[in-house]
Amino acid sequence: MMDLMSLLASRVALPSIPRVIALALTELNGGEPDPERVSTLLEKDPVMTVRLLKVANSARFQLGKPVGTVASAVALLGLRPVRDMTIEAAMTSAFRKVGGVDMKQFWRYSLDTARVTELLTGKKVVAVSPYTVGLVHALGELVMHRGMPAEMERLSARVNVFSPRRARAEYQMLGYSYAQVGAGFARAWNLPDALVETLEHQDAPFQREGYEPMAGILHVASWRCRAHEMRYTERRLAVTFPDETALALGLDVSVVLAHAPVDWASSREAQLFLE
Repeated sequence: MMDLMSLLASRVALPSIPRVIALALTELNGGEPDPERVSTLLEKDPVMTVRLLKVANSARFQLGKPVGTVASAVALLGLRPVRDMTIEAAMTSAFRKVGGVDMKQFWRYSLDTARVTELLTGKKVVAVSPYTVGLVHALGELVMHRGMPAEMERLSARVNVFSPRRARAEYQMLGYSYAQVGAGFARAWNLPDALVETLEHQDAPFQREGYEPMAGILHVASWRCRAHEMRYTERRLAVTFPDETALALGLDVSVVLAHAPVDWASSREAQLFLE
């Protein structure tokens, strides 16, 4: 079995990101990011350029004339949303195909978790976008499959990769789960501390010191979306519901247990992450 430090040091397991994106993230995560430098870096990346211009020209802003430059888009959107978009682009583009994981199902599940995390967060003031947190929360699972394919195949034969029991099974077998792996490579990419802490404690949000409160919300959201993937019955939902975490956070139980708390993502939406 591979220990956590060895896994995170593995070039096979840990993907790289484009240099300009890495530099942009370093700037965005600094104390006083320079919008001009951020724009200069991001305009060198075609994918980020398209994303920024698409959002800036969306109906949400209802501008009289189109936004045509990255600098204008950054000024309109603000640095925090741009940072969240850059994190999403960096982490999601690094994984296109991973053996042993149905990638279309993975991204569909991740989209659902992003939406439910955002719903459950509501108007709470948080350090990192709930949508971003939900979207990237399970990428540690893909790192584990890249770095330890044989071990993950054996585990998946016992516990489905999308099962709500997956993190516990990984922890019992390895002494860590996809949560700590995700936090490890987020830390290696110099991503925000709040995101690192949320990822690290999401599997057991109230059982360790120094947990990030958002970890509790993510824990409940990911449980609900995993239960959806596993097609839990209403009775199974009620029996496995993480009630202590939900009640401690003051979450609306009826919302969490609703048949469709959000519009569940489609396979077509998930396919966009694979193109």
